[in-house]
Amino acid sequence: MYKLLTTVIICMFGFVSKPMYAQDSLKFQGVLLPDFIVKAQKDPEYEKKYQRLVYNVKKVLPYAKMASFRFQLMEQNLQLLATEKLKKEYLKRTEQSIKDQFMDDLYNLTQTQGRILIKLLYRETGKTGYELLQNYRGNFTAWYWQGMAKIFNANLKEEFDPIEDWQIEQIIKQLGFE
Repeated sequence: MYKLLTTVIICMFGFVSKPMYAQDSLKFQGVLLPDFIVKAQKDPEYEKKYQRLVYNVKKVLPYAKMASFRFQLMEQNLQLLATEKLKKEYLKRTEQSIKDQFMDDLYNLTQTQGRILIKLLYRETGKTGYELLQNYRGNFTAWYWQGMAKIFNANLKEEFDPIEDWQIEQIIKQLGFE
């Protein structure tokens, strides 16, 4: 308890005694990052994890962008179709086309890349993977795939939060996709 209290007090004095505009602070989207984040970025272990995140984002970002494009195109085409039968047929053909084009690549993704892809899908489309499945495939299918995702430590209902996922946002901006 004494160590915890001492650590809290030291941290408080550390933040109070050093101004937020110190030279070793890093400015990120108009917000000054605290010194401990700047120092963590100089750590080799942190750098290794960050480079792995960069690799994973580079690998899955094109899939998220393509999914967003296909989703918008599909929405426009569905509005042009008159009957429910034509819409269902169009959805089946679109799904088969996507499977033929991307399934081999998507099967080779790691669990971490899959979790990042779920977040990026939300970032690009504004809807979670669960919502997309629910709207176009039905409740049971969405529930089934959510269960499968849970087995692999993922969550189709996960949303992209630019504050929580600031590193991913920073990587996307550095890559010039924004």
